[in-house]
Amino acid sequence: MARIPDAFIDDLLARTDIVELIGSRVPLKRQGREYSARCPFHDERSPSFTVSPTKQFYHCFGCGAHGTAISFLMNYDRLEFLDAVDELAKRVGMEIPRDTQQRNVNPDSIDQYAALEAANAFFQRQLAATPKALAYFERRGVSAEIRAQFGLGYAPDGFSALRDALGTDERRMKLLERVGLFSKNDKGHVYDKFRDRVMFPIHDRRGRTIAFGGRVLQKDDGPKYLNSPETALFHKGRELYGLWQVRQANSKIERLIVVEGYMDVIALFQHGIAQAVATLGTATTPDHAELLFRNAPDVYFCFDGDAAGRRAAGKAMESVLPRMKDGRQAFFLFLPDGEDPDTLVRSEGREGFNARLRDATPLSTFFFDELAKDVNLGTLDGKARLAERAKPLLAQIPDGAFGDLMRQRLTELTGVGARDNATPPSPARARLQPQQTQKRSLVRGAIALLLQRPALALDLAPPDGFSALRQPGIPLLAELVSLVRARPEITTGGVLEHFADREELAALQKLASQDMPGEEAKWQEEFLDAMAQLERQTVQQRIDELQAKQREVGLDDDDKAELRALLLEKVRPRQ
Repeated sequence: MARIPDAFIDDLLARTDIVELIGSRVPLKRQGREYSARCPFHDERSPSFTVSPTKQFYHCFGCGAHGTAISFLMNYDRLEFLDAVDELAKRVGMEIPRDTQQRNVNPDSIDQYAALEAANAFFQRQLAATPKALAYFERRGVSAEIRAQFGLGYAPDGFSALRDALGTDERRMKLLERVGLFSKNDKGHVYDKFRDRVMFPIHDRRGRTIAFGGRVLQKDDGPKYLNSPETALFHKGRELYGLWQVRQANSKIERLIVVEGYMDVIALFQHGIAQAVATLGTATTPDHAELLFRNAPDVYFCFDGDAAGRRAAGKAMESVLPRMKDGRQAFFLFLPDGEDPDTLVRSEGREGFNARLRDATPLSTFFFDELAKDVNLGTLDGKARLAERAKPLLAQIPDGAFGDLMRQRLTELTGVGARDNATPPSPARARLQPQQTQKRSLVRGAIALLLQRPALALDLAPPDGFSALRQPGIPLLAELVSLVRARPEITTGGVLEHFADREELAALQKLASQDMPGEEAKWQEEFLDAMAQLERQTVQQRIDELQAKQREVGLDDDDKAELRALLLEKVRPRQ
């Protein structure tokens, strides 16, 4: 899939009224040049969420949420990037370039989705017409409303029920085989993959059927669960069963509860706990972890309390640690022997299950308990072993309060790392932290002005002599100038999106959110003056280099000519 051109994104954001977009979802109140509201991404009593129509971005001073109209739709409406771009494009009458359309505009993909939907409709009709399948769900306490909400169905017994219902022409047969609905024996005979099973359709993040899970009605009838194979549309390590239903049932998702099976998800929904999802027969992957935290700040993992459950929890822990940004929490609930979420919620009810969740083990506690379970912390050797195990994992935690506190806890347990607690700021933060010297504050001021009004960079005439200046922040300033020249329509929000995965983002976000002193009408003059001063400092830097070389080894003719020119430039009156 081709990448959407930056110029298209810049134009799209420039045409989008971010105030109107966010205001249609969150009540905004005008405050000067900006708008404010209570943040839709965390609970707060007083407004700290601001929307800037001139900078085309939003920012919450409470939780740090920020971004453009695109990221707002991704976070608030829980859309994928291309879906958010498509929605904005439709609002302003633009069309995404054809070579960057999503795969669902590919005729072949459209046919695959259609085949899966046809199969889903067939299974649902069969459920309604099959008393023994209906009796199974009724016995498990699944209401008609929940059956409809999850699109539950039934695959009839026999080897060709689905094939006969959906068509037997060669093209149709190949299509159904490609989406995982047929199996083939050693002799090459094709037959229905799912037979005499209650069916659980698996939906993608847009609610489209992409695969199925099937469960036997009787315990001894083959494997208990059978899932679709991986296909072009379905990758089990990237999908979560029930996430589509969670999104539809919750205007704001406060938590996600990760369980093992389809019926666990459905039983929790049946009892009013509409935040349950399940991994699809695989351990929690990094993609799962990212998807979970993209949808909710708190994630609860429910596992059996046996050795296998502990191993599964350990794998989940390893997947979530690199994603534990500040504000996110993970918990582990270990279930009693012989119980699963389905049986527990049916016996204890909603309040009983919620009480267990409130007592779940925090990630921080599970982390150190798990790593120290066979370690004697009463000995130096044991403390050293715990530190050796913990340090590589702790290094994966993003910079922030959680990582600092986890390292502090390791020090409390082992004494290791006490001298490392005063962690120096990251290079990105150091580059843009307030400095006492005039030179550094000059660079910071120029960057701040560019973030307020990126188009200021277009007033600079290349070449950029200042880029040779050896000062903190100069490479970043030069990159910003180049970025604006390459993308003249870019907004403040677009600049921040460009740095979305970079360590400089936090510092840039802070600068972009500040109110600049002085009059806005004079920003151009201030920016050009700052850049002129940086150019003069670059000239002086080169003069100093040549004069030092003159004292040490002497200058050749080219060096002497350059030095004379630089000295003349230094004393030349400024316009």
